[in-house]
Amino acid sequence: MLMRRPRRRRNCRSDHPGNGGGRPIALPEDSTEDAVSTEDVAGMKARIQASLWAVAVTGMLAVLILLGSRRLAHFDAALVGYTFATLFATAGICYRYSMWLQRPPTRRYWIRGWQLFLQPRYIGRNMLQLFRRLGVMFALNAFIWRRGTLRGAAHWLIMWGCVIAAAITFPLTFGWIHFETEPGDLERYRAILFGFPTLAFPIRSWIGFLIFHGLVWASLLVIAGVMLAMKRRMTDHGAAALQQFGEDYLPLIALFAVSVTGLMLTASYTWMRGYAYDFIAILHAITVILTLLWLPFGKFFHIFQRPAQLGVSFYKDISARSEQAACRRCGEHFASRMQIEDLIQVERELGYRYELAGSPVEHYQWVCPRCRRALLAVAHANLWTGIRGGEPLQTIRSGASINCGSS
Repeated sequence: MLMRRPRRRRNCRSDHPGNGGGRPIALPEDSTEDAVSTEDVAGMKARIQASLWAVAVTGMLAVLILLGSRRLAHFDAALVGYTFATLFATAGICYRYSMWLQRPPTRRYWIRGWQLFLQPRYIGRNMLQLFRRLGVMFALNAFIWRRGTLRGAAHWLIMWGCVIAAAITFPLTFGWIHFETEPGDLERYRAILFGFPTLAFPIRSWIGFLIFHGLVWASLLVIAGVMLAMKRRMTDHGAAALQQFGEDYLPLIALFAVSVTGLMLTASYTWMRGYAYDFIAILHAITVILTLLWLPFGKFFHIFQRPAQLGVSFYKDISARSEQAACRRCGEHFASRMQIEDLIQVERELGYRYELAGSPVEHYQWVCPRCRRALLAVAHANLWTGIRGGEPLQTIRSGASINCGSS
């Protein structure tokens, strides 16, 4: 199982006198046996659904490999280990991603994000924002550069090194692309994509040099990024205080090992006449396969989660332009109405209930953060008043009252 089992949720209601509204407390709705049984059934359904998605997507990739390589006619049997490691990684990533999407908050953002993005009245503006954010957030990594120059440079170099390597390695491994010499001209290569001829170029041209050394450039980018990341890990005291070997150092070591062994292969057949090539090829295969197998379980999984942030950004944009929610204590606007309604729904799905029965406020989420802090202070004052004597405090704003009670 790839994800930690969620804790059993409990319903909540207020326990303050006078339809108390300041500080809800958690109380169980169902018996322990019923709650555990319901949770087990829901967990089983989620795992089954995630497994089906994993099998379906992995099967689709296997079919694409079969078709794209023209029934394995262009598939290199020496790369079969990479292929099966990729299929395993695909299954693990799909399983974990499906489990992640089934969490109530994630599911709500995911569905609502697509609904808002595809709304006809916003689709034009959303498409422009999509291209802008793809360039600014992903291509340039602007969100990382804001956290520090060293961190931004390391992340940008590693990201583009990995993107270039993946764009070259996976099509070659799957047999989707290969190169053939031109008939009657042994000095020219033609790239064959999915069995269809495409670009032809001289072997010794600058285009050929860039193409055939693409993985070299990718490795150099990754190594430079890893060095910068290591420097930050060792010199930044804030990062050093929070870092963990498995989450912070191990991914960098894996990327460094893959890149260095790949460069060693190039050095072996370019300058060393193939010396120790077989050993280096096996060592490189081990580092790549282990990294692929670890991909769904470690920090690299954020590569697949991060694009979902685009949906959240559209959610925020449209929320800012839509109807705003007014605090039912002070009357001030503090968030979008859609966001508050979604939050209430998510809390109910998680088993938390903050309804205020008999109160005009109706639900605790309709109170703004500022008023919540005020209500907490009033509740503390009333507790003290209950001990020392005096009149309990009442909070009345805009026709809506919340009795913080005294106990």
